[in-house]
Amino acid sequence: MKPTYISLFSSAGVGCFGFKEAGFDCVATNELIEKRLNIQKYNHKCKYEHGYILGDISSEETLTSLYDEINFWKENENLIDIDVIIATPPCQGMSVANHKKTNFEIKRNSLVVESIKIIKTIKPKIFIFENVPSFCATICTDIDGTNKTIDETISRNLGETYIYRSRILNFKNYGSKSSRKRTLVIGVRKDFIDFCTPLYFFPDFKDENTLKDVIGDLPSLNNIGEIDKNDIYHFFRKYPEYMRYWIHDLKQGESAFDNKDDFKKPHRIVNGQIKININKNGDKYKRQVWNKVGPCIHTRNDQLASQNTIHPSDDRVFSIRELMRLMSIPQDFKWVAESYNYLNSLPLELKREFLKKNEINIRQCIGEAVPTGVFKAIADKIYDFLIKKNLSKKDIDIIIEKFQLFKNKNLLDFVKKNINIINLSSIQKIIELANAKRTETSAYYTDKKLMEIIYDKLPLIEKDTIRILEPSVGAGNFLPCIFKKYEDKKIIIDVIDIDDISLKCLKIISKKYFNNYKLFIRYLNNDFLLRDFKNRYDLVIGNPPFSKINKEYKNKIKNINQKLDISYDSKNISSYFLEKSY
Repeated sequence: MKPTYISLFSSAGVGCFGFKEAGFDCVATNELIEKRLNIQKYNHKCKYEHGYILGDISSEETLTSLYDEINFWKENENLIDIDVIIATPPCQGMSVANHKKTNFEIKRNSLVVESIKIIKTIKPKIFIFENVPSFCATICTDIDGTNKTIDETISRNLGETYIYRSRILNFKNYGSKSSRKRTLVIGVRKDFIDFCTPLYFFPDFKDENTLKDVIGDLPSLNNIGEIDKNDIYHFFRKYPEYMRYWIHDLKQGESAFDNKDDFKKPHRIVNGQIKININKNGDKYKRQVWNKVGPCIHTRNDQLASQNTIHPSDDRVFSIRELMRLMSIPQDFKWVAESYNYLNSLPLELKREFLKKNEINIRQCIGEAVPTGVFKAIADKIYDFLIKKNLSKKDIDIIIEKFQLFKNKNLLDFVKKNINIINLSSIQKIIELANAKRTETSAYYTDKKLMEIIYDKLPLIEKDTIRILEPSVGAGNFLPCIFKKYEDKKIIIDVIDIDDISLKCLKIISKKYFNNYKLFIRYLNNDFLLRDFKNRYDLVIGNPPFSKINKEYKNKIKNINQKLDISYDSKNISSYFLEKSY
């Protein structure tokens, strides 16, 4: 059975289409506006027709339909747990600690609480919230009737069952092709915390794309009303001819309000006098720049007077096709029941009729959507985790016993054969615990629960390139949180371990899980305490071995590290690791 998800406040399903692309089955999707829910049907999002649930999610009738659909899947598809619930509630009125917020806005924001209630009832393995940057600090009405921040409300209602993390990200670096700063909240049910943490599922950092990269290959459109003969969604949206005079001479990055001639500035004629329009935000009638990242796409992307809507070289707003690319929406995403080829074959007049009827709805759906590529990046990570085996302690104990019996002979082969079958956490546990050499050197597995804490404790480093040392790397338990913390940096890291088998296994893990980062990894099969280091590092992080140290080895350490103050008489090897790291 495929992994499953439920989508709440799903609009046209643009964002959660990424879960469909990743191989998930949609059990149910909820939306208040029928014409937007219909777009999801055109894309065959749900397996069953009754999975499309129209209505207010806070109403008893809509909730009953949702729970009935889950029960249907349990009876007919052998569903045990919903894997993921996605909630993207309306974001109107969500401003940070807005003391002027009305009771109506607070109640509206409490649609978030309806999502929390559903998550609390269904208990999915993972939940996801996506919303504006101020989401977690926004005030809502909790289940108990009191006003709290959304973060406090999530913690109070879901904190016993889930570990969760919120991050404010600019999606331009996480799967979108345009700027979009948003909050992502990801929660993992605590019975899975031995195998993963919320950090695992945040999308990976990517270098941003310029407008030239994303839409530069599309044909230029020079005539008002022009439609690309090969793509009905690439067209020059009509507007009053006199407005073209305002923007025609603009260079990239300039606004019509920058024109020196008042007649070229956006204006009205009042009593025979020019009255210049108000430019509140400074980004109205502004021509975009080819070599910069695309602007945030808003719902009023059809207007020259809206925010950052004007093409870098053509005298028009971005076409629907360009908006789709900027929001990482797949080429084959369907906005209507008719096929793309059929629409392109229509006579010009019928194409115009089609666009007149559907354009604004499509543009608004794009403007309020989560970029498909962002949710696809998250969905790929969750899918990878869910389809791989989570080995129980009993399973791991059996495997460990076999390896110890054969003196680690086949451990490397085991990792090669199972890296795509068993999840990362289980693989790392086996490497650490089944390897007899690791037992001899008192190296132990670091619990995944600590990873979230370690991530928060790691310092911020401003440099573009950072050097890191992991002195007792083992199977690389610390590496995921290190790489995620500094994902926007170039990382040069030396990973050291006394055991060659662990390092060979780690190379396989790195190739599979860490190739999205800008990394240079040097694998050093050495004793950290007996190696002379020439390099200086920005960060040293690891879990040193913890065991008694004999006199002969202690003397070796002191002889090698004469420049360090290791004159005290510690009886545990971890003390020497800490001193040398410092």
